[in-house]
Amino acid sequence: MTDSPATRHGRVPTMVDVAAVAGVSPQTVSRVSNGSPNVEASTRTKVLEAMRSVGYRPNAAARALTTGRFGAIGVVAFSLSRFGDVKTVEALALAAKAHGYSTNLISLDSPTAGGVSAAMAQLAAQNVDGLIVVESEILERSSVMFAPGVPVVVTDDVLETSYPLVMTDQASGVTKAVEHLLRLGHKTVWHVAGPPNGNATRVRRDAWEAALVANGAPVPPVYHGDWTPASGYRLGAVLADRIPDEITAILCANDQMAMGLMRAFQERGISIPGDVSVAGFDDIDVAEYVWPPLTTVRQHFDQVGQLCVDLLLEQIAGRRPTPGKVHEVSVELVVRASTSVPPAPRS
Repeated sequence: MTDSPATRHGRVPTMVDVAAVAGVSPQTVSRVSNGSPNVEASTRTKVLEAMRSVGYRPNAAARALTTGRFGAIGVVAFSLSRFGDVKTVEALALAAKAHGYSTNLISLDSPTAGGVSAAMAQLAAQNVDGLIVVESEILERSSVMFAPGVPVVVTDDVLETSYPLVMTDQASGVTKAVEHLLRLGHKTVWHVAGPPNGNATRVRRDAWEAALVANGAPVPPVYHGDWTPASGYRLGAVLADRIPDEITAILCANDQMAMGLMRAFQERGISIPGDVSVAGFDDIDVAEYVWPPLTTVRQHFDQVGQLCVDLLLEQIAGRRPTPGKVHEVSVELVVRASTSVPPAPRS
């Protein structure tokens, strides 16, 4: 490709210059610039190469005047060290990109309503077309202030809002895990939960207790970690002396705590699953490669991300959402070698 007259004469390149270099119409350049899906892949590549060649940069404000959209989605998230939040944000970004949208992310350290409200206002001021709140641990939920006039989708928690909610069916996943262990012959299932105030902690803990009660099994005391392997390891040291006389099966609220727990047991000569069965939740990437491979509940974060973006784009296109409607994404139990029948009673 050759330089355009704009490049040679030092003026700001325009769509006409890009069209001349790419050998297409200015309208085609406009469609590529606006992220329209109605452009052949080869043509899009040719136009993008021409844009780089002449130094053309699409003007977001001008594009918004033409299309009514800025081509960006704002995302508010917490604790990007946590597997679930990272995977959800990754899925959101990929789904948005597939529709020609970029993603502006604000990650908050403190899960407060004020922090969420401020982040949403900041993103709205950055000319985004809509907002997605990955709401795993927001406190004081009723006082969250949503950006007026901006489409919003919330995931991971039930807020009192008129916006669509995307939820993973965590309760059914916990129920499947508990019933799997009871069917193996365990008299009950102990539980290592997340932080006491977390919504995911509450949902999974309540489902665990309900599953035990529904199956006529005793409900043991709950032990709380903080989602990290280190907290699972510490609790493993506490629980080890009660295996297998009292404890033969444990469900951890996430895989990372389960892995810390397993290491603590193995260092003390406790066999998994010979002495105690261990199950987790999330199905993180390494769950099938630890020893023994971890039985866990698989969440479909790709589906969560795609559904959030689809619901947001519907609002951006002018479709009014059903107030407070919950869209649920199913989970599945993945059985691996960390769970088995309980050990034979000691004589």
